[in-house]
Amino acid sequence: MIRKVFALTTIVLLAGVLFAQDKTVTITGNLMDNACAESAKDIGARAKNHSTSCAMMDGCEKSGYAVYAADNKLYKLDDKGNDLAAGLLKSTQTKKGLKVSVEGTVNGDTIKVNKLTEVTDAVN
Repeated sequence: MIRKVFALTTIVLLAGVLFAQDKTVTITGNLMDNACAESAKDIGARAKNHSTSCAMMDGCEKSGYAVYAADNKLYKLDDKGNDLAAGLLKSTQTKKGLKVSVEGTVNGDTIKVNKLTEVTDAVN
């Protein structure tokens, strides 16, 4: 009897762990460095007008990057995301308000990045 209870408990716990695995999400918003994000009084306006040249400054780059999303939340990028963001900033033609799409898993206020791409709005 005890073995059956133990086995059932183990199965339920394993099922709970599998069910609780993080889901991949896609977040779209403006890329900015953490230093500027933390000092911004109006982060929404700052994110939309944040220059790529500022984000590439040494101190700003070292602070890491974040995405200010449409849900008015700031999602900090993990190390991989910071590397991808730095590469994108160096290659983009956008001068300010760099809009990105990030795929990954959210843990608190940080996103573990799988993919980061620039979003270009179509012009009619």
